[in-house]
Order: sequence, then structure tokens, then C-alpha cells
Amino acid sequence: MNKLFLIGCFTASLCVLSGCARNPVTGKKQVVLMSEKDEIAMGQQADPQIIAQFGLYEDQEMQNFISTKGEQMVAISHRPKLDFHFRVLNSEAVNAFAVPGGYVYFTRGILAYLNNEADFNGVLGHEIGHVTHRHSVAQHRNMILGQVGVIAGAILVPQLGNMIGTMSTGLQLLLLKYSRDAEREADELGVEYSTKIGYDAHEMAKFFTTLERQQTGTGAAELPELLSTHPNPGDRYVTVNKLATEWQTKLNLRNPIINRNNYLRRIDGLIYGEDPKEGFRMNNNFYHPVLRFQFPIPANWVYQNTAQMVQMAPQDGKAVLMLRLAPGHSLESAADSVLLGYQLTAVERRNISVNGLQAIYMIADQRPQDQNQPGIRTQSYIIQHNNTIYLLLGASSINDFNNYVQHFNYSMQGFRPLTDPSIINKKPDRVRIKTASSSMTLAQFLRQHNMPESKHNELAILNGMNLADIVQAGTMVKIISE
Repeated sequence: MNKLFLIGCFTASLCVLSGCARNPVTGKKQVVLMSEKDEIAMGQQADPQIIAQFGLYEDQEMQNFISTKGEQMVAISHRPKLDFHFRVLNSEAVNAFAVPGGYVYFTRGILAYLNNEADFNGVLGHEIGHVTHRHSVAQHRNMILGQVGVIAGAILVPQLGNMIGTMSTGLQLLLLKYSRDAEREADELGVEYSTKIGYDAHEMAKFFTTLERQQTGTGAAELPELLSTHPNPGDRYVTVNKLATEWQTKLNLRNPIINRNNYLRRIDGLIYGEDPKEGFRMNNNFYHPVLRFQFPIPANWVYQNTAQMVQMAPQDGKAVLMLRLAPGHSLESAADSVLLGYQLTAVERRNISVNGLQAIYMIADQRPQDQNQPGIRTQSYIIQHNNTIYLLLGASSINDFNNYVQHFNYSMQGFRPLTDPSIINKKPDRVRIKTASSSMTLAQFLRQHNMPESKHNELAILNGMNLADIVQAGTMVKIISE
């Protein structure tokens, strides 16, 4: 029988069983497993979960800006009737992403690395393009349950994923990886949409170079890297520049908007890096000025801090250590909840004191579902401090546990009240915008503003420049200070 006929019959059957819909961008029919109503419901479910994980950045002017530009772009998009929602997340990760149903997120981390309204709108158009092309809906067919964040990526023992926690629907969607074809399509739409509202999409191409420089050699962040599944940055730069020229010619756009100074003024004062009020790492210690506690972090361990927990893992990926709020209203009920929640069987349990704080110490095991895999052994310190109960839990395979227990003890026994006023009152680093008084190289400008030499390369990337580039008099430049 004709192979094409069989394929056609199979596709027709899928359309009957699962439903076919016309893609809003291409106009072609595609197999999807959810209606637009279901897509919107999925976004509505995911949105509060993502906000709970990362928190919203408290800057109403920036929130209004992204919403205004987003709505302007949606109006000329392929899905103008879809109700979009735009959020700025309080995360230092350099990323932007979208989930089904019209929910688009920018981190404050990516806002710091953007250098004008044109590249901002190019990225915004790219994320809107993922939604209008229904990329997330198509990828939903291949969605796999797992864990969120860099710690999960660092863990090599699959059973340790249970210690971190199964992802919510919202975080599963966040981690969906688009195909390279989907990323190219989103780039094309980012160019189209941003050009149609008057912006110069050539700046979007330049930003990919900045992004590549920033992500080369950096540690993992709270979100998957923006470039992780994207086309080669060099090819992408060439392609987007070509598309930008074509769309400007097509629309006869002779004076496209860049608005560098307007954008830089807008991010003046933006928090850069970790926000101390959410806790921060310094000199291999974790400090939480608001909750007034501290504990040491094992040297050279991967580290991640989110609104819900602090997670750490060794470079070999064979253990995990985390701190989070413990369930329960007393130490005893919290300990019981830990055993129940993680399906653990207690091996040892006793009351202890940790630097003057009441606590419960536990060793407990989790039996493997697969008898061919080793069980998991955990050590927990459940500590009461200022009417709040904290769980510090370390886990590894039973076979490896003795190799990591000293690291678990190092952090758990080091948990103590935070009393140092200089830490309690620490201010966040912020993006500050300064204007060059005369022409000089970027390196000279940074020295003039007392930026440490160790930060010069980072600041060059932040500005989308090289240290030898000439900064003309009157040019605005980003520096970092409190």
C-alpha cells in the first residue's frame, strides 16, 4: 500500500481521536492534544506556581512597561484575541520564557543585560511567538515529569529526585525544551512583531552575542539557559540580522526605534544578582537577613536559592543537601511529617541542641522501588528558630552516605542565629547608570567609577561592549553598586 496514503490515514485518525487545529501562524492543520480552552486553563494553573517558585519583582513601572509593549505586540500578532499576561520575576537568572495560554515571563536578570528598548522588544516578540505558534502546546505531547532547576540537573542518582520534589505542572512547562525549528520560528516572529511596532530588530541579533558571552563559563542558574536549545548563536545572529533588514524593507521602516537611553533610565536601580532579603551566599556561607539565620555551605558544591528552598549538591552529583521550611507546628509533628512526606523509615531519632536552638536529629532510609537500585539514606536536622521550624536534609545512596555525612554535619551543625549587623543590613547590588563626561575606553570609564578590575569583563558583557571600546562623551553606561 502507498506509504504516503498510510501516513495520511494515520494523521486523519489522530485528528479524529485527538483533534486537529489550524496553526494560527502557518494556517496549516496540526495534531494537538488540547483545545485553546485547555491551553488557557493550563497557563492559569501554571502562573501561580511559577510566581510561588520565583516571586514577582516589585517594580510597578517595569511591570507596566512590559505589559504595555506586550499588549501592543499582541494586537498585531497572529493571536490578537488571546488574553496575554506579562510578569517580571525576582530571579537573577538571565532568562525569559512563556507557557501556554499567553503567560510570558522576564527575569530581572535578563532585564539587566538588555541595553535598549529594541532588543527588549525582540526578546518579548520571541516569547510571544512561542505562544502564537502554539509551540508549548505541541511540546506538551512529549512532556516528561522530573525535577526543576540546576540541582536536579546536577544529581546523578535518580532516586534523589524525590528529595527535591516532583515538579508542579507549571514548572514542568517551564522546563519544556523547544526544537531548534521552533526556536527559529520564534526568532522569525520576534523580528516580525517587534518590527511591526516600529523597533529595530538588528538589536535583537546583537543581544544574542551578549547572551552567548554571558552564559559561556557561568555557573548554572535557577532556570534553564536561554540558549540551551537554540540554534548556533553565530548562525542566529546572521539570520536575525537578515530577517530584520527584510522586514524593515517590507514595511518601509526607515527610522526604526532603538531608545537606548530611555531603557537604561528605566533599569537604573534594578537589583543585580542575589537579593539579600531572599537570602544570599557569601564566602561559602548562606545568610538570611530577614529570617536571621546562617549556615555554612560545603566548598565547591553547586548552589541554588529559590523562594521555596536552598539546594546544594557536590560536583559528582551523588548527594543533595537542602534547607526549607518544615511542615508542622512543633518539632515532633514536623519530624513526623518529614518521614511521611518523603516515605522514610526512621533508623535513629533524638532531641538535640544546635548552637542553643532546640532541634531533632534523624537518620532515615527510603526503600528503592527498583530492588536493583540502592536505597537512599537521609540525615535531617529539624531546627526551631524564632517560632519557625526549618528542615535541613541531606541525602545520598546508602552505599555513599558515609562519604557525605561530614558535609551534611558541616552545614547542619553550623546552623545558627544571625546577629552580625553588617549582614543583617546588607543592601543589594543594583544597576546604576552613569554618563561619560569625556571620551575614553570602557575600561578607563570603569576605573574612573571605582569598579574593581575583577568585575571589568562582567561589566563589559553587561553593557554589550568590549573593554577597549570607546565610550563617547555623553554616553550612558551601566555599573554595579549598592
